[in-house]
Amino acid sequence: MVADTSAGMLAPLWRSVAAFRFASLVYAAALLVVRRGNYSHIAWAWVVLGVMVAWTGLTTYAYSVPARRTRVLLAADLLVTTAALGSTTLVQWPRSTYVGAMPVTATWVAGPVLAWAVALGVRAGAVAALILGACIIALQHRSPADATYNGPVLLMMAGILVGYVSRLTARAERALQQATEIEAASRERDRIARSIHDSVLQVLALVQRRGAEAGGEAAEIGRLAGEQGAALRALIAADAGPELVGGQLDLRTLLTREASAAVSVVTPAGPVLLAGDTARETAAAVRAALDNVRRHCGESARAWVLVDDERSAVTVTIRDDGPGIPPMRLAEAAADGRLGVSHAICGRMRDLGGSAEVTSTLGAGTEVRLRVPRPEA
Repeated sequence: MVADTSAGMLAPLWRSVAAFRFASLVYAAALLVVRRGNYSHIAWAWVVLGVMVAWTGLTTYAYSVPARRTRVLLAADLLVTTAALGSTTLVQWPRSTYVGAMPVTATWVAGPVLAWAVALGVRAGAVAALILGACIIALQHRSPADATYNGPVLLMMAGILVGYVSRLTARAERALQQATEIEAASRERDRIARSIHDSVLQVLALVQRRGAEAGGEAAEIGRLAGEQGAALRALIAADAGPELVGGQLDLRTLLTREASAAVSVVTPAGPVLLAGDTARETAAAVRAALDNVRRHCGESARAWVLVDDERSAVTVTIRDDGPGIPPMRLAEAAADGRLGVSHAICGRMRDLGGSAEVTSTLGAGTEVRLRVPRPEA
């Protein structure tokens, strides 16, 4: 047997098909020896067996390379097997009409069915089984009521089962390949992140600290260095492909992009997974809260975003050190048509089935607490 050169998970299935065909040849040869009385022309029966051996060797070699598993080869395999099966009339008449008489091909006839199923799936395996099963029934020269259907039924079941296993294996192979690519990309990203942290970020932090200590124009340079450092950290933390299996998103990826010298984002170490739309709407509500801090608290105000994953729900807290919100200011803003808090923040949370709480004290800043429930899996 020629070894399958493909590295995919389907390789064992193709090797199994080849092993089955060779084992079927041994069985067919044993029938020629043991049940000679079933063959009217034993010499022709051996010739047919010789053709089957040659074709099995050729197809095993051809199927060993994925590029050669074409529809033309599969069709030729089915045609040759059908011809070998049809020779039963020549070499076994009239025993071929007896109930239970095995065709000259024996179980070798199932080879194309298995090959079609592995290569093309359930439907192709069923079609090949239907064609060969119809030939088996026709060779009995009996009425549909008197014919035996054990062989065709077994062929159909084998084609469907192997086709289903083949599709599952192909999907598993694609999933494994994607997981391997993601792991490789993650390792490379971690390596780059370590290198940047040990060089660029350390320098930017030093510039920020020395600029703040020197004051004047150096303080402005330090502030810019701090902003660039925060943006670089957010870029490192952000995943290039945040969309996960099942349409989920890592909320950390969306929120770390908001980090800057004035905004600190603190997240759990592990992924905070939410449904894609839920994660995007939650991030939009956080951005709306941060926009309010920039607009109403001045450039010098700082904000902190804290993410807490409680399994059954995700809580995001946005705090600032601004002057706070006077009593009734939010109600007056909503009455005047300024709907930043009531719609952009609270409205989004209501639509998600969650809640938003705004707590503020004059002179002590404002806290916006967003809570998003997680549907039970």
